[in-house]
Amino acid sequence: MIGMHIPDGFIDGPTSLAAAVVAIGGIAWCLRKTSATLEDRDIPVVGLAAAFVFAAQMLNFPVANGTSGHFFGGVLAAVLVGPYAGALAVTVVLVVQAVLFADGGLSALGLNVVNMALVGAFAGYGIFLLVRKLLGATAPSVTLAAGLAAFAAPVLAAVVFVGEYAIGGNDAVSATSVAGAMIGVHALIGIGEGIITALAVGSVMAMRPDLVYGARGIAPAVARPGVVVQGAS
Repeated sequence: MIGMHIPDGFIDGPTSLAAAVVAIGGIAWCLRKTSATLEDRDIPVVGLAAAFVFAAQMLNFPVANGTSGHFFGGVLAAVLVGPYAGALAVTVVLVVQAVLFADGGLSALGLNVVNMALVGAFAGYGIFLLVRKLLGATAPSVTLAAGLAAFAAPVLAAVVFVGEYAIGGNDAVSATSVAGAMIGVHALIGIGEGIITALAVGSVMAMRPDLVYGARGIAPAVARPGVVVQGAS
């Protein structure tokens, strides 16, 4: 199994349809929230986040027993641009992959959006906020919290997938066996996810902390070119 992309036929029609309804509702909610809160300066960052997630998901890395995994990107996108815009960015990536590269089935697109975009962005960002609070309001805590949340997000997505399989799986393998395989493998995938996310967030924090959504209220403002900072000599 590679990553979390669910192919057509792996989960039955009713369960896939229910997930599609949840995905459409979630994305509509994200669009509404984003249109009301997204600032003009954040739009290029959303595009860059989506491009980075797309490129990173194309690279697979070995995990164990012949399996391989790929980057999820939900936590990275949420920390950089917020959970609403982050979920939208990952959704765009999933749609492009399904339509143009047949990576994940079209009938399973709702499942993949729920697991990777919504769970990744919102549950992952919730963990990020909790860890950041425990570590204290400092710039380094943003990077570490992002890495730890990114480690947990694939495991959470795997747990959700096991629930979906238990409801509407094709019964080729027992739900217990699927749970053991998926959760174990995605815990290993989470290590790579956490490292990549921490490095990416840390790099942006070093250069432009003012562009990191998850650092708002923590990172000092960075003066823009041509702007005179009061009190500066």
